[in-house]
Amino acid sequence: MSEHTIKQSLAEAPVFSGLSDEYLDRLAGQASEMTVDEGTCLFRGGDPAAHFYLLLDGEISIEIPAVSGPVLQVQKLSPVRVLGWSWLIRPYKWSFNARAVSECRVLEFDGKAVLADCDADPAFGYEVVKRFSGLMAERLDAAHRKMMDQWSPSGFA
Repeated sequence: MSEHTIKQSLAEAPVFSGLSDEYLDRLAGQASEMTVDEGTCLFRGGDPAAHFYLLLDGEISIEIPAVSGPVLQVQKLSPVRVLGWSWLIRPYKWSFNARAVSECRVLEFDGKAVLADCDADPAFGYEVVKRFSGLMAERLDAAHRKMMDQWSPSGFA
């Protein structure tokens, strides 16, 4: 996939909507396309995080492992959704698991290189942090709703 095509995919992703051409170019330069087989875990909670992903085709399940019983599915992501924000925040460890529900095509971004670029250019870094903080809030809200639905503790609305 060419950098031009990668840039087009980034521009279509809601999290990068309205990002300048210069910043899209920077991100595109840190991406590579990969195929993920159905059932493959892209990352597991607690493991080191150094990448983020843009889903191009297929479905990815964001999950919280259970101490016993089945995992709790927080969200099921469809194309042009971004997954992975733990590369941006210390201690750089994944907070959730991500598993391919079907065969997927993703763009994998070198989070360490993007983070270095953020440090070198604070304006770029601020744009990245604003966009990924929205993603974090969305993911944590989805986890909260799922846990409340699943566990239905008494005394909570």
